[in-house]
Amino acid sequence: MSYAIEADYRQQWLLPPSLEDLLPAGHPARLVREFVDVLDFDELGFKTEVAETGRPRYATTMLVKVILYGYMNRLRSTRLWEKASYNDVGMLWLTGMNYPDHCSLWRCWDENRTGLQKLFRQLLQIASKANLVGLVLHAVDGTKILSGASEQQAWRRASLEERLKQLDEAIDEIMKETERSAAESGGEYRLPESLQERQQLREMIQKQLSELNAEQRDHLNPKDPDARVMKCGARKQFAYNAQTVVDQQSKLIVAADVVTDESDNYQLTPMLEQVEENLGQVAQQTVADAGYLATTQLAEAEQKGYPVLVNLQEPLQDADGQPYHASRFVYDAAKDQCICPRGEVLWFDHTKVRNKVQPYTVRVYRCANYETCPVRWQCSSSQTGRTIQIHPNHDALVRQRQKQRIESMRAALKQRGSTVEPVFGWAKEDMGFRRWTFRGLEKVQTQWLVLCTAMNLLRLSKYWTEGSFRFT
Repeated sequence: MSYAIEADYRQQWLLPPSLEDLLPAGHPARLVREFVDVLDFDELGFKTEVAETGRPRYATTMLVKVILYGYMNRLRSTRLWEKASYNDVGMLWLTGMNYPDHCSLWRCWDENRTGLQKLFRQLLQIASKANLVGLVLHAVDGTKILSGASEQQAWRRASLEERLKQLDEAIDEIMKETERSAAESGGEYRLPESLQERQQLREMIQKQLSELNAEQRDHLNPKDPDARVMKCGARKQFAYNAQTVVDQQSKLIVAADVVTDESDNYQLTPMLEQVEENLGQVAQQTVADAGYLATTQLAEAEQKGYPVLVNLQEPLQDADGQPYHASRFVYDAAKDQCICPRGEVLWFDHTKVRNKVQPYTVRVYRCANYETCPVRWQCSSSQTGRTIQIHPNHDALVRQRQKQRIESMRAALKQRGSTVEPVFGWAKEDMGFRRWTFRGLEKVQTQWLVLCTAMNLLRLSKYWTEGSFRFT
């Protein structure tokens, strides 16, 4: 006859079990300890001095183990780490039941941001030496992660100017009413309390607008000045742009950074430079979506010897229903003209400055025979005829088009989404990382690199558990 298993609270251990017995052999805490123990903390710049007087400090190596293990388990605050050191068997094992407090953990984080950032490259280089990082295909992409500061405290020029206008109207109305009341009574009058409050509010708004003017910005969150307004889903909110490069073979993150640029246009070569610093070389091909398309970046990548494939969002086949797409027009720099697919000449018309972030000048060519052209409306809906804009480094764009006409290159480009995008889904859905818990660019960069280090550790845990990978 079966029976239910109940807890016997009177049962006692003849000999108390050790933490080694309670922690399974393949537990992630063992992986963290093995990784941290092989690092040279002095070389990485960690603050490891010993207190001469008073209570001994917790060892920096132990606190770093707590931080990494916490990030691997969706714990990203010092108080949660402190709580876990009492309740989580992995934390108990890593700390040797020393129970570090949240203040010590915060000091470790705050004093060693540079060292914590370097952990990412150290882990990557160890994995590279073990031949776990591929150099055939890498994918780069970015995602927007919300600022930790409240949106309600943000300053937006349009709303501030509207409130200032409403205040001016209200103040004028109160002043007229006050003067009218004083004239009727024939006595002296005092400013109403409501008017004083509005004037104080008006001064505060004017000060905020002055600060926006000084920063040359239309949006500012005083609690997180480095954050920028970015498109996050269907809304525009204060956020940072988190960048990653992912290896297609191992799915390891091989480069990571956080920038304040609202778009990815100028992040291609900086991210590839990081890959080269981390691994010593870049992959045979690095693929990116259309957000990274900037002819200056394509040219710079060519100059530095970085093979890239950037989605041009252009038709690559002849029978695609777009016979007059801009990519079909041939640019002749020597004659300073463009030739349309029908052989008509587009002459130089004017120059135009593009992009506010990194301005550059494009040359605009206009069709002179559009009024008599039989395919005028098929070619363009413009009333003044078809125009073609030639960007700086146009030759690099042409070479990119030719490269993507190769079947193997198009196949590589199609692997971009399945390589890099799951990393963002993993971070946001599984790791619950949808908002920074720190403010300021340097601090969020540290947090992103620590998170990416934790995710790489989880990736490597499979090889480590199998015994095919060791840190020593």
